[in-house]
Amino acid sequence: MLIQTDQTPTDAQLAIIAEQLGRAPRGIQAVSATDGQGTPLVLRMESIVDDKPFPTLYWLSSDLLKVELSRIEASGVIKQLEARLQDDAEFLAAYHRSHEDYVAQRWHYMSESYREQAERQDYTALFRERGIGGIANWDQVRCLHTQYAHHLCGNNVIGQWLDAEYGIIDRLP
Repeated sequence: MLIQTDQTPTDAQLAIIAEQLGRAPRGIQAVSATDGQGTPLVLRMESIVDDKPFPTLYWLSSDLLKVELSRIEASGVIKQLEARLQDDAEFLAAYHRSHEDYVAQRWHYMSESYREQAERQDYTALFRERGIGGIANWDQVRCLHTQYAHHLCGNNVIGQWLDAEYGIIDRLP
């Protein structure tokens, strides 16, 4: 079961996240989604971490989802999706809307101080033009993990397709 939370992580969740990531987390703005047991699935990240741009807004932290998506990715699905993007104008338009949603959400959640820093350090174009996971070419699919993390917190056609084809969302406790 998916629960969209968008809350500051608790100490217990931070401990789980450290275990999921294999290190102490940095740059977490919120836990955006959990499973039915409160285990973090998706983290919303700050746009600037350690004074450097961090264009991945939604970070998939769930071990279960990472394994599932890695298995699917290893089967060659990204090439299949990119071929569909080239052949299906409607799917490509929906994918571009997914990137637009991601960019808008990233800018929406960016604090005023980070917006000012982005302008001072000339990162504004990066944050306004780079799509899901920081990808520059909106006709390519870089990583199913970032696509699916965005799907759980926004409007992502690749994540919708993954759920329709593989039923990933149905595997959550």
